[in-house]
Amino acid sequence: MASTSLSRTPASAGNRKTWTWSGWVKRGKISANNPSLIGVYSNPTQLFIAFNSSDKLFMQDFGTVFITTSQVFRDPSAWYHIVISFDSTQATSSDRWNLYVNGEQVTSFDTEVYPSQNYDSAFNSTLTHYVGYNNVSSGYYFDGSMSHVHFIDGTAYDASAFGQFDSNGVWTIKTSPSVTYGTNGFFILKDGNSVTDQSGNSNNFTVGGGTLTNTEDCPSNVFATGNPLSPYVNRTISNGNLTLTSTTTHWTILFSILGVSTGKWYV
Repeated sequence: MASTSLSRTPASAGNRKTWTWSGWVKRGKISANNPSLIGVYSNPTQLFIAFNSSDKLFMQDFGTVFITTSQVFRDPSAWYHIVISFDSTQATSSDRWNLYVNGEQVTSFDTEVYPSQNYDSAFNSTLTHYVGYNNVSSGYYFDGSMSHVHFIDGTAYDASAFGQFDSNGVWTIKTSPSVTYGTNGFFILKDGNSVTDQSGNSNNFTVGGGTLTNTEDCPSNVFATGNPLSPYVNRTISNGNLTLTSTTTHWTILFSILGVSTGKWYV
């Protein structure tokens, strides 16, 4: 999604106190500020979920950073399942948001701020909602891949609504989760690069800033991609680290994230 954004503007506001965001994310570039996985922007309203330049996950709303993880996310070969469950109606402040990564609740944070009770977030407002883009800065696109992106209007679900552990203890997708989406809820990027809402709400997204590419690399069919950490110059890596382009007339090289010694391998 390095030059592509998705957007939708709700016709009416939904439940701004209670919602859930769930998505599978594979980073194409690390150690750099990545534009939001999902965000709402219109000064002074700015709510977004993103990775910062220290490779930590954070959430900010109206200038207040609620979440910054202590955990870092530096594996460009991995699909991360991220769930944020938000419910400001809860009486106990620490119950007003919860973060889950790959089925486990995150409990260690550099920043841990909880909203006031019945706080109205920017999500579910009538402002334009973006996926993979920060419209505050021109050309600021998320570098990586995304799959099975859900937004739930009016219910705070935990990660088990969207995934489960298989017999080997690996966290896997529930391809058709049993959830109630609410008025502004949606389910996009279920099958390849489709931005048609699969929730039944017809809350379809619009593609802007380029062409949305189907990489075939997804959480249930993980590809061995190029490793952006390999120390070579004169190159541009794109398409979820599946495309390598030389920036000069000289040759360049890109190592795979999968090391092999014998056998037959598809490239």
